[in-house]
Order: sequence, then structure tokens, then C-alpha cells
Amino acid sequence: MLVIGIPRESFPGERRVALIPASVPSLVKIGCVVVVERGAGEQAGFPDAAYEEKGAQIVEDRATVFAKAQVIVQVLGIGANPPRGQEDLALFRPGQVVVGFLRPLGNPEAMEQLSRTGVSAFAIEMMPRITRAQSMDALTSMATIAGYKAVIVAANALPKLFPLMMTAAGTLRPAKVFVLGAGVAGLQAVATARKLGGVVSAYDIRPAAKEQVLSLGARFVELPLETEDVEDKAGYAKPQDERFYERQRELLSRVVGDSDVVITTANVPGRKAPVLLTAEMVAGMAPGSVVVDLAAERGGNCAVTRAGEEVLFRGVRVFGPVNLAGTVPYHASQMYSNNVVAFLLHVFPKGELQFDRGDEITAETLVIHEGRIVHPAVKQALSS
Repeated sequence: MLVIGIPRESFPGERRVALIPASVPSLVKIGCVVVVERGAGEQAGFPDAAYEEKGAQIVEDRATVFAKAQVIVQVLGIGANPPRGQEDLALFRPGQVVVGFLRPLGNPEAMEQLSRTGVSAFAIEMMPRITRAQSMDALTSMATIAGYKAVIVAANALPKLFPLMMTAAGTLRPAKVFVLGAGVAGLQAVATARKLGGVVSAYDIRPAAKEQVLSLGARFVELPLETEDVEDKAGYAKPQDERFYERQRELLSRVVGDSDVVITTANVPGRKAPVLLTAEMVAGMAPGSVVVDLAAERGGNCAVTRAGEEVLFRGVRVFGPVNLAGTVPYHASQMYSNNVVAFLLHVFPKGELQFDRGDEITAETLVIHEGRIVHPAVKQALSS
């Protein structure tokens, strides 16, 4: 009988929960017991009574969850939770399993610390981009929410309306929105800005992104740059040399300067985010314009971004939000919970603490096995 534990999230300001009440029956059906720390879901809109109604057990504190559970499921585990994650190290025991966002490539040192507890750890963000793993892709789910919320942040801060309006008081021109990076977050930002009535354009170094941008009714900005080898096998943009980025910034300056809102979303897994907007480019925007940098946590795509802060630079408001998905805790928890349950049912189909390391999904997400770091990319990050 597999016991799955859901502790309250400890990252400062985090309101999401790793498992919602509606997901509990799927795990109970295969013989699992679900234990939830009291109050774990309250800030996301899921009271303790709702968990109990679906068959979960409510326990009084975090230590009890860790003591009872064989599998600990978190939204932000150690690595993705620098302020508080290390507090859980003393609660883990050998043979236990942890599942969650762990940021293994961005914080491999935390994985080394976690390995010393003797646990096995699955990093949900390492999910392979294959068809049968789509229902487990929590990174895509959270990026979808972040892309949506980035536009809401921008619309709230911009001293203009997004849509074209023809009124008795005159015609109001629509806001111009430019999205840098047309991955999941970028495409959701494009779609949301379009729904709000903005005139939207987008750019991505991956040629394949053009069709997706156009399908959403936005304009795709094309630059005379060499883009033959810019995408890896997982569909992510590869890092480029500084000469490429310098030329890219030069060509994008005019588009940025003509925009009311710029939303940047460019991340390279395991690396510092590339700087796409220089201070000079931001200074070239009209006063009152807005930049929302979704790469702030990885160093930022904008040279003046400060993670977790709003910066006023030459009259332009630059936002460096972190954990935007956590500001929409109800639906973010719902999506994450669905992803995690699909993953747990795949890895532990019989409700037993055994898993097949030969399976592609298991192998790609397994960072630590019984106290040993086994993921090649994480081992390489630690040795470099």
C-alpha cells in the first residue's frame, strides 16, 4: 500500500498545492493512501473537508506527513525553493521518493544535498517532450498560466487601453504588444493580448514558431539571421554566441521602440537567460511603456530587470515577476495536480513503491535513485 504525502508549500508567498481533492480518488482506486497536511490547500481554494470527502487523511503537521508517506509530492521542492527547501532535508529518510519541481540543472548543488538523504527524486520539469508524456507536462501547464498572467500584469500597468475604441470622445488607438519568445508562455501571451484587443507581434529564433504565431492572428517578426541550428531535439532554443545576440538586439531595437508592451519569455534550460533587451533598448521605448520579463528568475532577458521587483527605468516600468503561476493558485493547482497524478499512475501503476528505470519517462525525470545522482545532465552540471 503506497502512502502519498502532500505537505503545505513552504516557498514564501506560495499558494498552490500539489494535489487537489478531485485527484485523490484516482490514487485511492489503485490502493494508495493520501495524507495531506492540515491547511495545505486552503490558500488555493481547497479546504481540508474537501480532501476528506474524497478519501484523503488530514494530518496535523509537516513532520507527520513526511513520517507517514513513502512518496512526497510538492510543487516547489528543494532546488526550486532556495529560501525554505533545505528545511525538509532533515525530514526525508532513505528509500523515500520525492516528486516536484526541483530545478536540478539550475541548482545541481541542491540535488547533491538531497542525494545524501538516501531518497529517490523525480524532477517534473525534466519531462520528455513526447506524445505519451503530454498529460504529465507540468512545465507546459505552468508556462501557460505565466504567459496569460504576464499580459494581465502589463495591461494593469499600462496607462493605455489594449483595444481599439471608437467613441464619441474620439478614437483610441490599440496598444502594440511585442512578445519575445514564442514557446508555450509566449504563445499564451500572444493569444491573451490578442483577446484583449492589442496589436500583437512576436519573434522567436526557431523558424517553426512562425506558423504558430500567425495561427493566433499575430504578426511574426522575421530577422535576417542564420537560424538553421537553433533548436534542440526537445524543441527548446539552443544557446547562441554573443555575436548572434548582439546582432539580434540591433535588429530588434526598432520593433521594441515602437511597442507599448514587451513581454520576454526566452529561457534556455539549465543556463542563465540570454539578454535580449539592453538598457538602451528600454530607454528607447515611450514613457509609460511596460516590460514584463518572464525570465527574471534566470537572470532576465532585460538588462535592467531585477527578479521579484518592479523597476522604473527612463519612464518605462520593468517587471521581473517570479512564480507568476503561483498567483493563480486555484487553476495552477488544478493543472499541476492533473499532471502529477498522470505521472504517479504511470510510474507506480500498481500502487507499489517500484518503478521501471528502463521507461523513457521515468529515466528522463529521475534525478536521484536511492541516494545516487543518476541523471547524466545533472552529473555533468555538478562536474563542470
